[in-house]
Amino acid sequence: MAGGESEARLSAARRAEVTAGWSQALDRLAADLRRSGAAAATLAAYGRDCAQLAAWASARGIGPDAMQPRTLRRYVAELAEARMAPSTRARKLSALRALFESMRGAGQIAANPAALLMSPKRGRTLPKLLSAPELRRLLESIPTASALELRDRALFELAYGAGLRAAELTTLTLAALDFDREQLRVEGKGARTRLVPIGEHASFWLREYLVRGRPALARSAPGGASGGARRGGAQDSQPLFLSRFGAALSTSDIRRRLALWLTRAGLAGAGTPHALRHSFATHLLDGGADLRSIQTLLGHRSISTTQVYTHVSAAGLRHAYNRSHPRA
Repeated sequence: MAGGESEARLSAARRAEVTAGWSQALDRLAADLRRSGAAAATLAAYGRDCAQLAAWASARGIGPDAMQPRTLRRYVAELAEARMAPSTRARKLSALRALFESMRGAGQIAANPAALLMSPKRGRTLPKLLSAPELRRLLESIPTASALELRDRALFELAYGAGLRAAELTTLTLAALDFDREQLRVEGKGARTRLVPIGEHASFWLREYLVRGRPALARSAPGGASGGARRGGAQDSQPLFLSRFGAALSTSDIRRRLALWLTRAGLAGAGTPHALRHSFATHLLDGGADLRSIQTLLGHRSISTTQVYTHVSAAGLRHAYNRSHPRA
């Protein structure tokens, strides 16, 4: 089947009416994911992926309790024929495993039909990084005359200095900061909380932002809250980083501002907010930090997730060897 025909069939399947049985299964999965503390992004992605299968199966008169492994293999084959990337198909298959495991846990089916399906092989993509000189160039090029500039300097100093995800930066509150202990409380994926140290540079610019930048941004909010450096009571739950309108930042705000400063530093297209996190981990590893410590700082559930940085570091070593050794 041609790729265009497969895409058309999948589009038609998505438009098909989802039967009541599939609707109940999707609702149950969403409830199970919420109980397990799944992130909002995971809820949304799994919901879309499983709804796509539900529409495909409903169009063929297949109920959720009648799904067989061979039928699922046919569905996954159509995804491949539609030229979906292996990483996308692997994610969708993970969502389907979760859906049928939810049904099995509820006693609706005896076995998970997706359990034995093989995930497509994915080529390893090494994270994009900025070198230490590039990061210094980026951070030191951000001016600090205005409230927004002060916010951005503190924001990106912290993003790199603590290895935070963009989503974690948007959910930080004033109460998360502990200057006395030089640490930050971060709410990570899966509602997992971790404490990370605040470096000297990040600490300095956070203080400057709290004194000279955040109050001005807070005055732009409806009601004109003071938002000063003094904290206490309900104010502790307010967002740490504010937009020009006094609201919490979004991840798209962070991506947009980083792209601006990268361009002005002559590093256009050099990375995303996640590249700062990758750089944090790789520079720690290059500096001698052990992998378990980096895992804890990043908030990874599994050490295997952190091990990608050993490949990044090895790639850097190979480059240095090829550049420097006379017999390379």
